[in-house]
Amino acid sequence: MFDPTSRYAAVEIAKLADQDGRPIAYVRRRFAPQGRALPLLVEVTVAQEDRLDLICARTLGDPEHFWRVCDANDAMNPFDLTGADAVGQPLRIPVPQP
Repeated sequence: MFDPTSRYAAVEIAKLADQDGRPIAYVRRRFAPQGRALPLLVEVTVAQEDRLDLICARTLGDPEHFWRVCDANDAMNPFDLTGADAVGQPLRIPVPQP
C-alpha cells in the first residue's frame, strides 16, 4: 500500500467491519520515536535559506526522507526545523532505519 521508504511502510493495515459486514481497511496510528533514541548519522547546523528537503538530499540521499529528520528532532512541523528561528541551531540527521 505504501512505498517502502514511507514513514507508514511498517505500520499495520487493520480492518474493521461496517454495519453491513463489509471490511474497511485503515492504517493504524504511527507513534513517532523519541528523537534522542535514534542513532545519529551526522549533525548539521541550520544556515540561512536552508530547506529541509535539500538537507535530506545532501545527507540522506533522498529529499523525501524529511520525516526521518523530523522524528530525530522531535518535530511535528518540518518548517520549524529550518525557519528563521532555527538558523544556527543543530539539526540531528539520523541513520536511516528499515
